[in-house]
Amino acid sequence: MKPHELTLAAAANEIRERRLSPVELVDSVLDRIGQVDPRVRAYVTVAAEQARSAARTTEREAVRGVFRGPLHGVPAGLKDLIDVADMPTTASSRVRAGHRATTDSTVAARLRAAGAVLVGKTHTHEFAYGLTTPQTGNAWDNGRVAGGSSGGSAVAVAAGAATFALGTDTGGSIRVPAALNGVVGLKPTYGLVPRHGVTSLSWSLDHVGPLTRTVEDAALVLAALAGHDPRDPASLVTPAVDHRPEQEPDLTGVRVGVPGNYYFDHVDPEVAAAVHQAVAELEALGTRLIEVDIPMTRYLQATQWGLMVPEATAYHERTLRTVPELYQADVRILLEAGELMSAGDYLRAQRARTLMRDAWARLLEEVDMIVAPAVPMTAVPAGQETVTWPDGTVESVSDPYVRLSAPANITGLPALSVPVGHDPAGMPIGMQLIGRPLGERTLLRVGHAYERTQPARALAQAA
Repeated sequence: MKPHELTLAAAANEIRERRLSPVELVDSVLDRIGQVDPRVRAYVTVAAEQARSAARTTEREAVRGVFRGPLHGVPAGLKDLIDVADMPTTASSRVRAGHRATTDSTVAARLRAAGAVLVGKTHTHEFAYGLTTPQTGNAWDNGRVAGGSSGGSAVAVAAGAATFALGTDTGGSIRVPAALNGVVGLKPTYGLVPRHGVTSLSWSLDHVGPLTRTVEDAALVLAALAGHDPRDPASLVTPAVDHRPEQEPDLTGVRVGVPGNYYFDHVDPEVAAAVHQAVAELEALGTRLIEVDIPMTRYLQATQWGLMVPEATAYHERTLRTVPELYQADVRILLEAGELMSAGDYLRAQRARTLMRDAWARLLEEVDMIVAPAVPMTAVPAGQETVTWPDGTVESVSDPYVRLSAPANITGLPALSVPVGHDPAGMPIGMQLIGRPLGERTLLRVGHAYERTQPARALAQAA
């Protein structure tokens, strides 16, 4: 096995036991980027020399017996909304041409402190305002969408061009590309991971989280990221928690809510079957399945857009007026639409969100988590604009991808996407676990237990 094929946990163990040098690992990942990135275009910027210098530093520390933790010497990609000192933050947009960060974002600084090696910045749908990341190809079939907006991060991890990566999630932008590329994606509880130094799409919906090969890896990254930062007004003050799951977790008595409505409506049969099979596996592991009704479903889409659109437009107000021609057409239209929304529309969306949070809190008193598909369909061909369901319903491609993700953004609940198989065309399928506020440890424990029952996942070949 080549170093770039190792999971984060396996690489950390090899480095700690001095069987693998951080320099070897970083060189292997950089070589892999050189092999696959011309096809999948996961990266905006590759910082090869800086990465090699950081790897040499962590190697010298390892020789002295200094290990900063499981991320020590491990290469990471960061979504190009996340500031890294002395590197551009382009947000994959011409609007940001020439922009260069002067300081690290909180999450970049915490990764450096944990010993991670930042190898580059990954592509996003422009300013994270979309669910496809059109400039990046899917790791399993580059003629299909990568998912978005953290498409570059998911593809890099799936293809072995990063051991782990960070993304952001406003309406599914970690979980959607994770599901479509067959990796693990974690959207933490709103406010658990600080967003200082991260370009905003919608301040009340934005989250930062990891994309990894395994659930255990996601727990290791979350441990380095979580914690209060007063520079983010939404940042939570919470006690320190060890999010790492037990190697042999006991799921006896865990109550898993299986939705009888919404989450399995307008879902491809192959996706539904794979998720139901995974749910059966969870039951075999000792969980108790309870059918539940998802509350206020008719208001979900309107509330998501009613919050996100005006907040995004407010963020872009100055550049939308001065350089509108620099935005891609799809993003510019959405930003212009936000100018037409009234304060009353926004306030009604905020009121609806409050009611939804209360309703979901009551639901999560009955169960410990909700299990559902992460996305209703696998990756569609690039350029496809609509999806037609058997009953004749037509949706734009982005709408079904955001549809199953939005509830966790509106409510701020933690959500984990875990791979559960492939469709007949070989494209990955993801299952989503949604938990209580600050319930990441339970999600990771259940996701890890399920993952242990499955064969080890191979890297995508970045075809």
